[in-house]
Amino acid sequence: MDDFAAAREEMVRRQIEGRGIANPRLLAAMRAVPREAFVPEHLAEMAHDDMPLPIEAGQTISQPYIVAMMIDAAGVAPGAKVLEIGAGSGYAAAVIGRIADEVIAIERHAKLARLAAARMERLGYGNVWIVEGDGSAGMPKEAPFDAILAAASGSHVPEVLKRQLVVGGTLVMPVGEPGAVQSLVKVTRAADDIYRSEDLGAVRFVPLIGEQGW
Repeated sequence: MDDFAAAREEMVRRQIEGRGIANPRLLAAMRAVPREAFVPEHLAEMAHDDMPLPIEAGQTISQPYIVAMMIDAAGVAPGAKVLEIGAGSGYAAAVIGRIADEVIAIERHAKLARLAAARMERLGYGNVWIVEGDGSAGMPKEAPFDAILAAASGSHVPEVLKRQLVVGGTLVMPVGEPGAVQSLVKVTRAADDIYRSEDLGAVRFVPLIGEQGW
């Protein structure tokens, strides 16, 4: 465990702080969440490397910097209620849960949802809820959210997701063709019917599958 703690510290110092992310709550969360517990056991030694890694159900866990950059861009803060679309292993939801008050993470793969929920229970993340289902349309019954993060790329940012933000809330989502380089888009709800968009740069994510996806 000491080795993993040292690897996390090095990961945060070099990959996160070293690339300009300075939010102290986010840095503390990245240091606190045991990333090695969110990858298959045989990959635990690689958990803190600067790369995505394969996980169950043919999916991936994003590289640490992309997780941190999305959370930072979304403005996740204490007191926030956050929706994550594409929970995967649950790692990003766990990091968010160290900052926000409540996190709901939707995952369409039943196996991933079960594993992520078990991790949350085992690690004591009682404010993170893993839900199995189609997250492409969000979760209207739990809206509004202060922040929405999607870990899968769509052809556009669905209007139904933007409508689930509080005024002043932020959505971060990759947009672009499956298998191609995509744009990470930040959408801020400035008023009831006013949204401002910003391109945060090139990324590559799995496709968003579901009602509002591909």
